[in-house]
Amino acid sequence: MGKILNSNLHRRLEAAYAAYNDASLLDENHPDPLLVARKYRDEKIALLCSLFGYGSAKQIVRFLENLDFSLLEAEDAKILRQRGYYRFQNPTDVAQIFITLKRTDSLYEPFIQGYMKNRDVIEGVKTLIGYLRSLNDYRSYGYDFLLGRVPARIAGGSPLKRWMMFLRWMVRRDNIDMGLWPDINTSDLIIPLDTHTFHVSRKLGLLRRKSYDLKAAMELTKTLKNFDPYDPVKYDFALYRMGQFNEV
Repeated sequence: MGKILNSNLHRRLEAAYAAYNDASLLDENHPDPLLVARKYRDEKIALLCSLFGYGSAKQIVRFLENLDFSLLEAEDAKILRQRGYYRFQNPTDVAQIFITLKRTDSLYEPFIQGYMKNRDVIEGVKTLIGYLRSLNDYRSYGYDFLLGRVPARIAGGSPLKRWMMFLRWMVRRDNIDMGLWPDINTSDLIIPLDTHTFHVSRKLGLLRRKSYDLKAAMELTKTLKNFDPYDPVKYDFALYRMGQFNEV
């Protein structure tokens, strides 16, 4: 990337970050699952909001707003009586993820255990997913899709968008992100790459890789470190809004 192009992009991204780092822009006209997560500022609720964060933003927020998060403290029988469903998750899948999280004392502790081995957020996510799976032997397509799986190979593997979005919320702290988890460097985060941000980043010349995968997310994160080596993922929301408002 040439110095002039680099400088121009840096100014555009900084301007977009300044413009969109505003919690008031999270509303019914600009829905985002973080809108619901911010109401509670709780790690379990935030994880639910991120794991269900696929599909139409309006549908995601509508579904999340209808969830009874008090069930995270209810008896299993009561949880299983809930009838909510969302896309790939039937009511039993939804109930079982609540049961799994109800059995969790901490999401932070298993994540930090994996992360601290090499300060690797992918290893942290892998450890946390393994921990959650150990708490509940329920399995189905919808439940397994919800939890996801860390790919054995970075090239061609899932970008882990929903997990990386959860980490962005939990680690970063600004007017948008909540910053509830300590001792994790923002420089270690990986951008939560969805197809929308993938296409916007390629159009801006920030990303060369043509495949939408974890390797592309890592490449984009590395490029963004040219603009902010300590907090490259701060540009994620800006990139999303730039595309949403046709500013690319």
